[in-house]
Amino acid sequence: MNDAVSATAPHIPVLLAEVLDALAITPGEIHVDGTFGAGGYSSAMAMAQAQVFAFDRDPDAIREGQVVADAHGITLIAGEFSRMVELLAERGIARVSGITLDIGVSSMQLDRASRGFSFQADGPLDMTMSQDGMNAADFLNSASEEEIANVIYRYGDEPRSRRVARAIVEARPLERTAQLAAVVRRALGHKPHDKKDPATRTFQAIRIHVNQELEELERALDAAEELLEEGGRLAIVTFHSLEDRIVKQFLRNRSGGEGVGSRHLPERAAGPQPTFAKPAKAVRASEAELARNPRARSATLRAAIRTAAPISSRSSQP
Repeated sequence: MNDAVSATAPHIPVLLAEVLDALAITPGEIHVDGTFGAGGYSSAMAMAQAQVFAFDRDPDAIREGQVVADAHGITLIAGEFSRMVELLAERGIARVSGITLDIGVSSMQLDRASRGFSFQADGPLDMTMSQDGMNAADFLNSASEEEIANVIYRYGDEPRSRRVARAIVEARPLERTAQLAAVVRRALGHKPHDKKDPATRTFQAIRIHVNQELEELERALDAAEELLEEGGRLAIVTFHSLEDRIVKQFLRNRSGGEGVGSRHLPERAAGPQPTFAKPAKAVRASEAELARNPRARSATLRAAIRTAAPISSRSSQP
């Protein structure tokens, strides 16, 4: 695929209609797209007459997305979505009506071999979304076997993580995605007819670790709780269980859904007022969307509405 993104090429993000339905945009409202990417959600919000502030920590997305942003009147901000409170405050924005997050790696990043996210094409072993700091090669060539195994197990759910980590350490130094993929495939065994490449879990795990994706998500959820006005809407699309579990637990906790405890134990003191109403039921892609976009198969949308309750000290807890 060409490393240039056409400004005129349509980008239809996953669950777009469902996200817009959850956001229920009223013209003139301020909305945040925490993950601009190719600008699909942001453009749709702007077309619904929202004032849109969009974030991305990837310099490529910022540089190439400016044409789309200018065309739709979107304010494009370079930076992590976890810093949205601070970065919006610099622009005089303290409250917003909606926040959307599309979690994980973008198609643009996956499709570019030069970014090092994919095992399907050879490229430098990078995987950094912000294109700075520790990259995948730095981590794999310096970390201990135990640390590598723990990362692959924790973030990739790879049951044979120790075998993979041992093979990686023995093969160091690693500098290319094709090298890493070959090492993992040899360690785990790979048959051409296998439905899933054995390198999938390892690449996912290293990417999540290098970019601190789960920690960023947790901070972004706290930021959204702070920024949303009463009645403000939060819509989050995730693509695997680690992310979805964090979002589901956050919304459960913040909507007062932690459970009432046992009737055999002393009654607990009333907790903080819920900062979100009971979340809507999780939404997944329709068969029609799956036929158009197979990537939507693993997508889950969770949405909730901000109440008037103030943020409590609980919100800073993991």
